[in-house]
Amino acid sequence: MSEPVAGPVRTAVNPVVRGFAPDPSVIRVGDWYYLATSSFEWFPTIPLYRSRGLADWEPAGAVDTAAPGRSLLGVPDSGGIWAPALSHANGVFWVVYSIVRSLGTRHFDLETYLCTASDVGGPWSEPVRVPGHGFDPSLLHHDGRHYLLNLQNDSRVGGRRFDGIVLTELEVPFADGVPGRVRAVGPTRLLLQRDELVEGPKITVHDGWFYLLLAQGGTGVEHGVLVARSRSLTGPYEVDDVPLLTSRDDPAVPLQKAGHGELVQTPSGEWYLTHLASRPLQTMAGPRNTLGRETAVQRVVWTDGWPRLAQDGWHPVSEVEVPAVTATATAVGQADDQRRGGLDVAPGWPWSTLREPPGDWVEKLPTSPDEPARVRVRGRQSAESLWQQSLLAQRLTEHHAEVEVTVDAEPTTFTQSAGLMLWYDTTSYYQLHVTWTEPEGEPQAGQQWAGGEGRRVLVLTHGHPDGARILATVDLPGGPVRLRARIDGATARLSSASGDGPWTQVGPDVDFSELSDDFGPRLRFTGAMVGISAVDLVDGTFTADFSAWSLRPRV
Repeated sequence: MSEPVAGPVRTAVNPVVRGFAPDPSVIRVGDWYYLATSSFEWFPTIPLYRSRGLADWEPAGAVDTAAPGRSLLGVPDSGGIWAPALSHANGVFWVVYSIVRSLGTRHFDLETYLCTASDVGGPWSEPVRVPGHGFDPSLLHHDGRHYLLNLQNDSRVGGRRFDGIVLTELEVPFADGVPGRVRAVGPTRLLLQRDELVEGPKITVHDGWFYLLLAQGGTGVEHGVLVARSRSLTGPYEVDDVPLLTSRDDPAVPLQKAGHGELVQTPSGEWYLTHLASRPLQTMAGPRNTLGRETAVQRVVWTDGWPRLAQDGWHPVSEVEVPAVTATATAVGQADDQRRGGLDVAPGWPWSTLREPPGDWVEKLPTSPDEPARVRVRGRQSAESLWQQSLLAQRLTEHHAEVEVTVDAEPTTFTQSAGLMLWYDTTSYYQLHVTWTEPEGEPQAGQQWAGGEGRRVLVLTHGHPDGARILATVDLPGGPVRLRARIDGATARLSSASGDGPWTQVGPDVDFSELSDDFGPRLRFTGAMVGISAVDLVDGTFTADFSAWSLRPRV
């Protein structure tokens, strides 16, 4: 039986950051805890959160300078910014991370970067290249020196892409508070090498030991947290006989894929572990995690010199006692108007964009106080583009939700469209768009040039790794149209309504579970999003106006 938490307590309900928020890195500075998560191909890059007591987390900005030139254009789905690691030293916040530009290759074609800030809310410095050996970097600041931990990738033909954990001392000069050219000092040292896959290294110094926390077994259902320790920073490291955390041996544990953890100590001396986890849906195709990988917290105690979960064993639990604080933060991922917002908060959090920040393709329109907020979106490339998509999206945070928006658009060609998007990536999506098509009974033959003939229609398109297909085409009258999606676990139903008319279902119920990490032939690392988008494949001038946005979890 573990010792009780000192002082008053409250219950943290996992996940504490809900929806797509993987690879959490946590630190405490004074009375505040700060958290960074992976953003992959999405902007804002490296979302940041803060909490006074580990239970409730609020947005704290983002490392908006993380992508050089503010661009991730062309990076593959689930590429981009992986596993940022936060730290704090000499009064400065540091974040180190990798940008992965190739997937499914032996090289990953990545760069490792460092950004710093005197305040977590920014401004953050421009990224500085760091000499890294693979993804999942982290920094240890110890005895006035800076050390980079890295997964080592042996990219040679026949090499191992997960070939151990290495340590490199860094020299980081500062001028006017901004880091200069970073260089390695001395040799890179191999700390640990195992037959099983280990990555995500973090070092915690405690009671004269260096504790090396490792993500093991990949980021799927075999995921976990393994611990090794040494009296010397450079090793040798002794590996614990049991995992600190995993759910791989019991599919009934509510929090699956548990792994990629980091330790943090409270002001009163308790220890906690933040980690990623998923809440699977059980489907005919097996477990699927539409919400992606989320952030959870577990209490940790020290037993015989090793960190152990306070609840005994290694399974994560859904409710954890944490110290109560007098000032609580706004919960992240809950159904409050401040968090969910409306289109009046675009283009800021909780809205996200693909591969670049919002630009001149999205504009907030002036409205009177009694009018709903509106934005105008200018169409650009298609839903299958890795480049310039005009998509504004929000994370889905619960398995049951309803999303609704009104779109006002008058396309005159099949190359123009706008509407609602249920999104995972360029190969998995449901797009409900207002567009143009030929007159009834005529083939797809470019008739938009024949004197304005044709029909304004609503088209439901299903993006799939095997190729997109049309699920429904519905004629539309003129004027604004309301669009809605009701998400019930593994199923979604899309509907439309004109003016104040009734809702009418568009197409069949769709398999929403395809918008998950677990669908398709390749690795995927993000989570389901819902949003609005516009397309113009000819000259990028077509616009659509959106209003009355809502995203509400459903009980």
